Amino acid sequence: MKKYIGIALAIVVALFVMAMVISGSDGQDDMQYADVSEEVTEKSSFISSNDEQIVNLIEQNPIRFELPCNSNEVAEQVIGRRGYTLSYNPTTLVANWVAYELTADETDGPWTRRGLRFMPDPNCKSRQADNDDYRNSGYSRGHLAPAGDMKWDSVAMLESFYFTNCIPQDEALNNGRWNQLEMKARTWAKEYGSVYVVCGPVFYNSDTLCIGHHHVAVPDACFKALLIPKDNDFTSIAFIMRNGGEDRSLKECGCTVDELEALLGLDLFCNLPDDVEESIESKITWGDWGLR
Repeated sequence: MKKYIGIALAIVVALFVMAMVISGSDGQDDMQYADVSEEVTEKSSFISSNDEQIVNLIEQNPIRFELPCNSNEVAEQVIGRRGYTLSYNPTTLVANWVAYELTADETDGPWTRRGLRFMPDPNCKSRQADNDDYRNSGYSRGHLAPAGDMKWDSVAMLESFYFTNCIPQDEALNNGRWNQLEMKARTWAKEYGSVYVVCGPVFYNSDTLCIGHHHVAVPDACFKALLIPKDNDFTSIAFIMRNGGEDRSLKECGCTVDELEALLGLDLFCNLPDDVEESIESKITWGDWGLR
């Protein structure tokens, strides 16, 4: 009799759990995210530490216009995610860059950041930041690939909350100009069908402020470069924003991709044909971006 009672209880519990998932209860988001977290290592299968591996990734999907090439030797582990690719620096403990394509269809979706907190990246092979590093530091956990661009997929949303995808960012910048630029990028994706994004930290010298027990490097500025397809061609723009006290307008923060490349030592949008790359990266066609 006890055996049959136990079986009956197990069936009841299983039916209750299934009902919770299907019913759209208040706990739906947390339950769904708990399920997909077990999939993360499978979905994030591409991990490398050299340019040859990046080339292999590009060959698997030839139109990866967002992926940059390093002009200089740099410490990195490249990690492919559902929604973005990043180059993680084991010395600074922040990404060298994060790159992704955002399509018009991906600018909205059912998945929200509700219930999610920053967490360790399970695929990171070296030290990484944690909550204690940021606590009382005066800096926000600033997304590079923003959660607002990952609403289209549950795994993409979850993976945007890895510490490898955030930097110590001035709170006013995080909630101000940087957030404004993120929203503009979604507007451009809707207008043009897609936008290719590369973003990350800027360090002007080796005398870098660090926070926390892991000594996470604080960027002097943040950059974002964007490429959009337009009339069978492309147009590009870049932005550099001071990590603290940034009161300039979006247009005043703008620069050419060539200028940003000279500062970073990166070859951005390197998978474009050379003649196209040279043409569009040397200028800004302000009318394409609607900035005044």
